[in-house]
Amino acid sequence: MQGEFYFDEEEANRAVEFFRRFLRHSKGELAGQPFVLDKWQENEIIRPLFGWKRADGTRRYRTCYVEIPRKNGKTTLAAGVALYLLFADGEPGAEIYSAAGDRDQAAISFEIAKAMVEASPALRRRAKIFKRSIVVPSTGSSYKVISADAGTKHGFNSHGIIFDELHVQPNRDLYDTLHTSIGARSQPVEFLITTAGVYDPNSIAWELHRYAEQVRDGVILDDSFLPVIYSAGPDDDYRDPQTWKKANPGLGISVREEYLAAEAKRAEAEPSYENTFRRLHLNQWTQQVTRWIKIEDWAACEREFPDLSGRACYGGLDLSTTTDISALVLAFPPRFEDEPTYLLPFFWIPEAKLKDRRDRVPYELWARQGLVTVTDGDVVDYDRIRSDINALGRKYGIREIRFDPWNATQLATQLSEADGHRLTQMRQGFISMNEPSKEFERRIISGAIAHDGNPVLAWMIGSVAIKTDPAGNIKPDKSKSTERIDGVVASIMALSGVMADNGAKSVYTERGLIAL
Repeated sequence: MQGEFYFDEEEANRAVEFFRRFLRHSKGELAGQPFVLDKWQENEIIRPLFGWKRADGTRRYRTCYVEIPRKNGKTTLAAGVALYLLFADGEPGAEIYSAAGDRDQAAISFEIAKAMVEASPALRRRAKIFKRSIVVPSTGSSYKVISADAGTKHGFNSHGIIFDELHVQPNRDLYDTLHTSIGARSQPVEFLITTAGVYDPNSIAWELHRYAEQVRDGVILDDSFLPVIYSAGPDDDYRDPQTWKKANPGLGISVREEYLAAEAKRAEAEPSYENTFRRLHLNQWTQQVTRWIKIEDWAACEREFPDLSGRACYGGLDLSTTTDISALVLAFPPRFEDEPTYLLPFFWIPEAKLKDRRDRVPYELWARQGLVTVTDGDVVDYDRIRSDINALGRKYGIREIRFDPWNATQLATQLSEADGHRLTQMRQGFISMNEPSKEFERRIISGAIAHDGNPVLAWMIGSVAIKTDPAGNIKPDKSKSTERIDGVVASIMALSGVMADNGAKSVYTERGLIAL
């Protein structure tokens, strides 16, 4: 017993035994043999999914997310799950659906399930088998393949959803339609299976991938969601057999080592194939842009700060939009050789943002810890930001605040004309951002930047991607970064002030800045 949940050993065993007793493989070397679950399938998926119960006796897990490389038997496993829900779950009028990016993909798990029923006398006697459906008349239950057209799926009362290869979904419409169709069932199952895809921050696949990671890591508490992810780490050598083993639990069973060796050799010989190998066989999400700053380099810059009261500093202000996080970072120039540049961040969010789950981060916890300031209402309160900046100005020697004029002109004017701060426009184009961005990276790698371990800024550092123009100039790319990066942008803007103070070569010494 674990609080409100308990493990039903009998139900877990029953599900495992269903696979062995009633299902047979239909393809490959195992064709005709009983479906004996691999240890990882049994212990990581089937036993937890069907064994863990709520206090009322219904299943604990309503969603099982399985992300794993190709050739590890996930579609065959999904077919078995569908048949268990259809024949053995005790749900009257159960509706089970196979869905995917197109009907042909959705039909793959169904065709495997259909072959299993045809090979099982006990199941075949109970069922009527059609081209795109299996019906159990005694319980009024059915298992069907559906097309990708979400507009025709309203009105479903789903007990089981088998969703294959989420990463190819063109949008979230089909997932949302099916997800909302399970609400009337007491213990439905969404069985979501996919291989890693190409990074797209707006895709349903990436959203669920990030959600699964954060449930797995304890960042998000969701007792109804079972995440199962097998993948290589970002720094693992794709040519190393140990990496293949880490990402492929079916290695040596459903996927052969010699096959992966040949594919890895091809990836080494053809650089254009490397991302394909990483995505399909190591389950690594690939993208056109990569994360810019290594988190271990950033972590190495954490220091204990001296008393910075009264010290000269430069600010970078990124207001973002009125409904998102806004950031001010103060950069304190070194006073002697080998002293780092200290970065001190401040963040504001509107009260409504606390309940926003799209970023998948603990805003409420950060607010309680004083790491973000929450302003009243649905939009960020610029008057509160102005008041806080003035308070900081009384504590620290803020010589200048650099800001992007987009969305910030009124606040900048108030801070400058009414409050006496020096405000300098710094647009976020290549010309303005290139040199301070490169200097930011250089100082992090060399340890010439220091931070106090602020988790909000660390989250942003781990998410930032860069954009490069044909001339080799760089800048942070908000559109391609995986999460919010306002604190990073503000840090670079603040550092540009330090660079000018130090007499560092800067584009601003050539064309100047616009001061208010």
